[in-house]
Amino acid sequence: MKRALLLTGQPGTGKTALVREALARTRAKAGGFYTEEIRTGGIRQGFRIITLDGQEAVLAHVNISGPYQVSKYRVDTDALDRVGVAALRQALKESDLIVIDEIGKMELLSPQFKEAVTQALNSGKRVLGTIMLDRHPFADEIKRRPEVEVLLVTRDNRPEVMKKVLDWLAFSQSDA
Repeated sequence: MKRALLLTGQPGTGKTALVREALARTRAKAGGFYTEEIRTGGIRQGFRIITLDGQEAVLAHVNISGPYQVSKYRVDTDALDRVGVAALRQALKESDLIVIDEIGKMELLSPQFKEAVTQALNSGKRVLGTIMLDRHPFADEIKRRPEVEVLLVTRDNRPEVMKKVLDWLAFSQSDA
């Protein structure tokens, strides 16, 4: 069984929810972060990073300034480095399972983030995360790595993917 399991798919298929649900069902000592939409009046305004130990930072928002923009959102790579990358580095030292949600356009604007992803994959530890479906040189390279399995998530196959993720987590527990 491969050491890294990355979920991919169209936006809105529930990749992050699947990761969070699977984490709630495992005893693995996990570290890292996930992303969450910031909504106001039902309209998406941006995204926040939430570490597994509860720290938060705004990753991207329509109302922040910064040199980077993806779609209508300005991206705060300093917040990503300060909170998200720090959580990955801490997980490398202290956790059995490293959670990276997500390896996407916004996150890949940070050289420190890319370095932390590479370190996680090279660490020999288990990595559970999500990765962008669209083509991107760094993301495509990650998907081709021999220790990485990529699962496509759709609205229709979510239960099957959840079973695969839980089986993978259970196997990694018995392996530890």
